[in-house]
Amino acid sequence: MNGYDAYGPLNISAESLANEAMQAQGKLRAGLDTLREVDDVEYGATAKEEVWRDGKVVLYRFRGEQTPTARVPLLIAYALVNRPYMVDLQADKSIVRGLLERGEDVYVLDWGYPDRSDRYLELDDYIQRFLGGAVDHLRSAYRLDSINLLGICQGGAFSLCYAALNPAKVRNLITMVTPVDFHTPDNMLSNWVRELDADLFVDTLGNVPADVMNWCYLTLKPWRLFVQKYVGLVDILDNKQALEDFLRMEKWIFDSPDQAGEAFRQFIKQFYQGNGFVKGGIDIGGRPVDLRHIVAPVLNIYAEQDHLVPPDASRALAKLVGTTDYSELSFRGGHIGIYVSSRAQREVPQSIHDWLTRRSR
Repeated sequence: MNGYDAYGPLNISAESLANEAMQAQGKLRAGLDTLREVDDVEYGATAKEEVWRDGKVVLYRFRGEQTPTARVPLLIAYALVNRPYMVDLQADKSIVRGLLERGEDVYVLDWGYPDRSDRYLELDDYIQRFLGGAVDHLRSAYRLDSINLLGICQGGAFSLCYAALNPAKVRNLITMVTPVDFHTPDNMLSNWVRELDADLFVDTLGNVPADVMNWCYLTLKPWRLFVQKYVGLVDILDNKQALEDFLRMEKWIFDSPDQAGEAFRQFIKQFYQGNGFVKGGIDIGGRPVDLRHIVAPVLNIYAEQDHLVPPDASRALAKLVGTTDYSELSFRGGHIGIYVSSRAQREVPQSIHDWLTRRSR
């Protein structure tokens, strides 16, 4: 007997339901064996070495199987809210590895895990001291006036600030899934925090716990992130590799650092609430940020199905920077897919490499 909904027959029979139930039981039985074989999942596919440190913040150089052909190093700055190993998650899901294979000389800045001693770190510390310190280290090591900078998500906002305040030190700037206009109508996260009493929030909590941040991000898509993905887990319980890939992603999602309270306060008030890139009002260490001071070539990469940084929030950059060499790359995927999908592995490193190569001449 077929079921019905408001649109007509669902074509669901008792026999099809029984078959589906039998298949699910088989998957669950197989999963018991698979789970015994699953290894403790680790992240990172590429060898790296520490080359510079300031407290908990570490700059790593990544080593590929071939010597880099690029003469200018590429520094990647990730967001504070998650760990940067998303760009080198595993062998077949690594933007870093893709860049190395194309000859780029890749460095990644690891912000570390803030604790109570970092409660009063400000945006000036993250942008000028930490990011700026890493840039200056590379400039000195390579004897260059400027380097290439790739900022991702919040790290992209930091990179924009840095490039605006230090235009002579950035040769080429790449932003990836980076929020610029924080007040687009479809920016759900921005709408949530726009009325947040950031002073009361930080004065009460000190550092912002990682669990609070994670809860906010997960509840942006509750059905997908609380229910659907775990129901779908049944389909891969008999596949050891797929299960390990799933667990590795889960490990990254829930491996989130706490947020240094003062920097969090400043970011919420100046960016999410004040929309400072668009309206002005961003102050870093007593210096105003004006994106018109960015004169280096800019490549802005955004994801078409991004629920954290909607495309319009990123595309706003085009009208704000001072450079005459501005390019955009639209990626067909979401905020996470731009790092780990098979499409991303084919398209993103190659596009970045080609863009940099044309400007290295």
